Amino acid sequence: MMHAQIQTAVSLVYPPQCLSCDGFVGDEHGICGTCWREMHFIGGTVCQGCGVPLEGEDDGYRLECDDCLRTPRPWSQGRAALMYEDRAKQLVMGLKHGDRTDVARAAAGWMYRAARSILQDNPIVTPVPLHWTRMLRRKYNQSELLARAFAEHGRLDYWPDLLRRRWPTPSLDRKSRDQRYRTMKNAIAAHSRHGELLAGRTVILIDDVMTSGATLAACTEACLRAGAAEVRVVVLARVAQKMNKM
Repeated sequence: MMHAQIQTAVSLVYPPQCLSCDGFVGDEHGICGTCWREMHFIGGTVCQGCGVPLEGEDDGYRLECDDCLRTPRPWSQGRAALMYEDRAKQLVMGLKHGDRTDVARAAAGWMYRAARSILQDNPIVTPVPLHWTRMLRRKYNQSELLARAFAEHGRLDYWPDLLRRRWPTPSLDRKSRDQRYRTMKNAIAAHSRHGELLAGRTVILIDDVMTSGATLAACTEACLRAGAAEVRVVVLARVAQKMNKM
């Protein structure tokens, strides 16, 4: 009772603000109506490989976008909550580089809703890892924040350190698809002490953004080498690719 009264008093002095524009909203960790309309949430028919929206209706067969058809994925299924553009891009960049860790809880909820259909088989949730040298500079791993909150939303098993970066990889920005895959080749490995956790398990791999899929592919391959039965990926945002069709 006392806690609720304190929270009410705090909200009167410091009203909740929109996660995107800092305008006032009704609930903590909410998005105002204007920003909500400028965020492209993904729904309806989606690519089974990466979660990007597709035209037409789901006919019961596996549907994939052109990008996933051109580059077969080592993971089995993928989902994304948002398209990486407009307000969503600003939100992701704030989480990734702007110390906006407050975004993670709400964002993980959007990811959980987008991924409901692929959470069967008692999966274990883990984030795409950062190298320890980058962790020192950034102070947190945005994928780990998302993964932890995602697991809490679904009451799923969560292990933050199933994977590790074997060496510090350079930024993938402005690199071609082939360069991204070459950069990430063998850069991710499973922690040897967690081998028994991965054996025979379905893994839900969490990241903030999917562009080419090179990082997610490297993580997936590391899980499979360590004995995982299957890997599915869930990202907050998917970078739009050209000619996404069924």
